Amino acid sequence: MVNRIIEFSNKNSFFVFGARGTGKTHLIQKQYAHGHNWYIDLLSPDLARQYLLTPSVLSQELAARKPAPEWVIIDEVQKVPALLDVVHQQIETTGQKFILSGSSARKLKRGAGNLLAGRAFVYNLFPLTAREMGSAFVLDDSLNWGSLPKLLAFTELQDKREYLRAYASTYVREEILQEQIIRNLEPFHRFLSVAAQMAGKVINYSTIARDTGASVPTVQSYFQILEDTLLGFTLPQFHESIRKRQRANPKFYFFDSGVQRALAEELNTTIHSRTSHYGHAFEQFVINEIYRLQSYYRKDYRLSYILTGSGVEIDLIIERPGQKRAAIEIKSTTSVTKNDLRGLLTLGRDIPECELFCLSKDVMPKIIEGVHCLPWNMGLTELGL
Repeated sequence: MVNRIIEFSNKNSFFVFGARGTGKTHLIQKQYAHGHNWYIDLLSPDLARQYLLTPSVLSQELAARKPAPEWVIIDEVQKVPALLDVVHQQIETTGQKFILSGSSARKLKRGAGNLLAGRAFVYNLFPLTAREMGSAFVLDDSLNWGSLPKLLAFTELQDKREYLRAYASTYVREEILQEQIIRNLEPFHRFLSVAAQMAGKVINYSTIARDTGASVPTVQSYFQILEDTLLGFTLPQFHESIRKRQRANPKFYFFDSGVQRALAEELNTTIHSRTSHYGHAFEQFVINEIYRLQSYYRKDYRLSYILTGSGVEIDLIIERPGQKRAAIEIKSTTSVTKNDLRGLLTLGRDIPECELFCLSKDVMPKIIEGVHCLPWNMGLTELGL
């Protein structure tokens, strides 16, 4: 049994955005598609066509429903962006509450959709966190296959591979083209493979442009597409100056390790512990957990990294409103030593108002020269997540 952490408003209309397969429809149906609530599924071609031709019919149908529904749920609202003008009018004139789900706000904006100017809250849904999976969570499985909810139904490794391959080809590639976000698919295909292979590393736009046969501005737009469609996020380089932070190249993290490995064509290999590949995957896993949890708990944490010209690095800096910053080293080792903390000990003490952490697979909490070395799951709690 999976219990999602995200909590929706019970008094205000809201959007739920998330990549396909993150469980939006299941979660909304479980919580709201019952009683007098009205569920509209725009994946139905006939229904979508009806509303495309005459969006105003929604108002007429709503007025005819007795008793009036507490919630009107419109699933895949990006299929008919014009419905949002009707939703806006209903919120203003009748106080009707709406739940509006979709894969991204980008598709609504591209379709000239009305994002309701703050009249609807916005929530993002991600693949499952370790906390949500509970006893079903296995770290090495998450590193190899990711945590899209559908994977819980598969016990055979080949089924997991086929699901992730299908996801990568039919959604990440084909649907992005069908939605007319981009028109030339071949360079984007190449970009996805290269970006997946470089996930968690500092983006070198010129190198990726050369490898994909696209211009640097095009590559930058591709990364923006992945962010806007919630298929990943960038981690900027930390600097006290916001302007300088924006100039430095970011890192990019895919939203799910299984999808990232499918795009990189790595599903036939297994990530084994005590390898650099495992350490890199573990770092991405922990950063994704932090990114998801801070979003669900509405923490407004600002995440970044530090990398000096000489190669000294701090994996993650978290700026926490009203609290000290947290500088974090992420290690997959089961026994943390001072040697694992070189970046923190070199750079961390020069960051004003900052606490130092190392999150790892070591099950014994300890303090080494002022660094709080904690099991990764305990560390998340210590960070306020």
